[in-house]
Amino acid sequence: MTIIRQGSLFDLQDLYDLEPTHRFEAVFSTIEIDPILAIVSKKALYGAPVQLNYAAMIYSLAARIIEHIPTIKDLIRRLKHDYMFRLDCGFLLSDAIPSEASYSRMITKLEESDVLERVQETQILQAIIEGFVMDETIAIDATHIEARDQAPVKEEKAKPEPKKRGR
Repeated sequence: MTIIRQGSLFDLQDLYDLEPTHRFEAVFSTIEIDPILAIVSKKALYGAPVQLNYAAMIYSLAARIIEHIPTIKDLIRRLKHDYMFRLDCGFLLSDAIPSEASYSRMITKLEESDVLERVQETQILQAIIEGFVMDETIAIDATHIEARDQAPVKEEKAKPEPKKRGR
């Protein structure tokens, strides 16, 4: 079996070398957000507040990965204290920063649907049409992206034996 090396849509190192605003624009412009918004947008009067900026929330989750922000709590802290980051993610200064619960509800909706897979398939088909991908076999390489979901390995300490009491 031969290995065919495909060119990438953009080099990750070039992406990291860009200024954050340009880096986010390069990534955000490739995300087809409309199908994702259709899934997460509020359809009822109950539940999450209506004033949430769902597009900015989606973009901020992508920015979280790019900026190596480990948790949603840290993302919220960064959005509260870094106004440029906040604007780069698409939040207006008048927008309220979403809570952890708001992000959790949105992520749950995304996990329960297949919208992210459909958006990915659409991007792959577009890459094939535009000539970026030539082969019928497609593999996604994430070696440059650190895993964040796995808990660190805990070292097990030997339990001391209980002391025996003399009679």
